Amino acid sequence: MSKTILVVGASGYVGSHLVPALASSGYQVKATGRNLDLLRKRGWTELPNVSLVELDLNQTTDLEPLLADVDVVFFLVHGMNHGHDFIDIEIDAARNFSTALRRSTVQRVIYLGALQAKQGHSKHLAARKATGEILRDSGIPVTELRAGIIVGPGSAAFEVMRDFVFHLPVMIAPKWVKSRNAPIALRNLLYYLQELLHFTPCRHQIFDVTGPEILTYADQMRILGKYAGKQVRIVPLALLTPTIAAYWLKFITSVPTNIARALIGGLQLDLAANSSAIQSLIPQTLLSYDEAVQECLGHESEVVRNEIWGFDPDALARWQPGYGYYPKQAGYTLKTNATPEQLWQQIQQLGGEPGYFYANALWRLREWLDYAAGGEALNRYRRDPDSLALGDRLDSWKVINLEPNRFLSLLFGMKAPGLGRLEFTIRDLGEYRELDIRAWWHPAGFAGLMYWFAMMPAHLFIFKGMTHAIVKRCQADAREGKSVTE
Repeated sequence: MSKTILVVGASGYVGSHLVPALASSGYQVKATGRNLDLLRKRGWTELPNVSLVELDLNQTTDLEPLLADVDVVFFLVHGMNHGHDFIDIEIDAARNFSTALRRSTVQRVIYLGALQAKQGHSKHLAARKATGEILRDSGIPVTELRAGIIVGPGSAAFEVMRDFVFHLPVMIAPKWVKSRNAPIALRNLLYYLQELLHFTPCRHQIFDVTGPEILTYADQMRILGKYAGKQVRIVPLALLTPTIAAYWLKFITSVPTNIARALIGGLQLDLAANSSAIQSLIPQTLLSYDEAVQECLGHESEVVRNEIWGFDPDALARWQPGYGYYPKQAGYTLKTNATPEQLWQQIQQLGGEPGYFYANALWRLREWLDYAAGGEALNRYRRDPDSLALGDRLDSWKVINLEPNRFLSLLFGMKAPGLGRLEFTIRDLGEYRELDIRAWWHPAGFAGLMYWFAMMPAHLFIFKGMTHAIVKRCQADAREGKSVTE
């Protein structure tokens, strides 16, 4: 049990579940992700046998120190969130890592790929296959598990279907709803991944991993509807091409648009497969799709039961079944020569004398709309005029996470169809600081999505104005900035 495990892509869906499972089994785990702040919010810093490493494989990085003393690598990265050029990004990342592996003492690699269709083509599936081939070029034994739909909270393809069920009374769906695949429960996939550590292969291996049933996407959504208490009506529409469907999904699902667009090509193909080979090697009882869905829906509240939401009881109480797992986001980041202390001093004035720093009339209008809907946003709260503490009420907001000079997270308290938070992040990068103000929104059904899009015109300028106003109050310079809205 002295193995050191490197999980590349730990902040992703499977990686975020695998890291704590490996740690609880006693392994020493190095967990990597492109955003170190996001990894820290997982709460893993409290685990004595987990170390966190910021890693972007598309940047020139010396990987030798990272791979030193590593016995096994789980390679879980993909590039779907990067947009139209995700394939090039994914392939470049695999090449960079494969080159580093060739010079390392790593004993084996376990790679999570994707099932391959016997007929038809998908850029996403082709990139997954090519990544496996590139990793095998390293000369180190690679065990590749090829999976299709993973049934669990946060699995992108599963969440697309779940949003369809919760958001639409009648589904005008692409013709891919008739495509067939063999979904596997997250619990079963994690068991395969962990049990592979008990074997020491001397050659490359490829295993299909599937659940016990082959179902169409339409069948899966009907079963989902049965356990969600929703009647599912599906109208396949041949005219809804993959390109049109990708844009249409932006308004139907909370799954990030880039990921949904990348998935579309694969969803239109039949991905039936046979997992008898890995079942012979690692026998286990496979959950049926019905059982996997029930287990998934029973763990929905885990979205807010974590460090990101500060385990806040108000957030837990307000979370409802059917809220989008993936949040929408809008924000603005700029660079400044203001110190972290100066920025923090100003951020703590929020809601007081400066109001919300920018477009206060719009903030007040939103409070009046909340009042008209029966809310209490017009009631002003402020424990101290100059400082904030965890649990403080700030007008209609609540402080749910706070790190002086670094981070402030506020729970949204006004009436609206969903659950949201507003974050202020200060990053000290030596020569300059980054100030990021960002709103996160988990929509409650279709109404929650429409609320988000209704607010989008304000999001396009209000966070930019807030960041610049805070820097101006610090009597500092603001440099280049960047907006994010999706």
